[in-house]
Amino acid sequence: MSDPRPIGVFDSGVGGLTVLSEIMRRLPGESTIYLGDNARAPYGTRTDEEVRAFSGESVDALVERDVKAVVIACNTSTAVALPDLRRRHDLPILGVIRPGASAAVLASRNRRVGVIATPATVRSRAYFWAIKEENPGIEVYEHATPALVPMVEAGELSGAAVEATVAESLAPLFGERDVDGEFIFPLPPSAKIDTLLLGCTHYPLLRPVIAAIAGERVAIVDSATATASALAELLGVNGLEAPGGDGTHGTDGTHVQLTTGDVDVFRGLAGRLFGSAFPDVTGISLGAAIR
Repeated sequence: MSDPRPIGVFDSGVGGLTVLSEIMRRLPGESTIYLGDNARAPYGTRTDEEVRAFSGESVDALVERDVKAVVIACNTSTAVALPDLRRRHDLPILGVIRPGASAAVLASRNRRVGVIATPATVRSRAYFWAIKEENPGIEVYEHATPALVPMVEAGELSGAAVEATVAESLAPLFGERDVDGEFIFPLPPSAKIDTLLLGCTHYPLLRPVIAAIAGERVAIVDSATATASALAELLGVNGLEAPGGDGTHGTDGTHVQLTTGDVDVFRGLAGRLFGSAFPDVTGISLGAAIR
């Protein structure tokens, strides 16, 4: 049994393209429809009520396009809205938190894991409990970094200003360093982490800057690869794989990108981040933003 319908992928903006890219690499024969709710990004500073409402409208729009499964490629939406979305729709819906938590637990050697995420994701404690369920002995240090998503959405991924913002955002986890790279104040216990989980799909786009601050001894983990693998398993279990979905028959899937924001801005940013893989972008309208 097979199913040629597309997979829906949803994020508050462009960050979920990191997950989409891994899905396309892992399952080249599958088709996708990506929806970025850029007009109302970032979700991480929204109330839980807003996140649930916006996520519901976005997933509704994907389901209306006859997707066979949905990947919530947004950590905030996964943390706050996933149970509601699963009750709302009778199709497989996969979040990014559990795959990311599993990957972080496997990567850690000293059982100390740091998590950076949006304020809403940290408030939900979703990563804390997902990691604890994988291994109760892991010490989890969560820290909200609200300044990072707006930078990514604006296409600011490198340079002195970005490095300064990331360093300031990570200081509570790693401490501040002088020009020689030495710490200049006593470290918090969390500075002993050996694994840093990027708990937002926007953050991998800042990975080189984050890795430089974290240092060589800290493993950087994001959920994109783990989520793509979990999706492959989910499709197989439910008999939803496209004919040649794994690419073994040489048939590539088709890919559609939708945004609630400015089409030219989305196209330009996606093209700059990922090359020519995302050339076709269409604008759509959802409900009005809650102020």
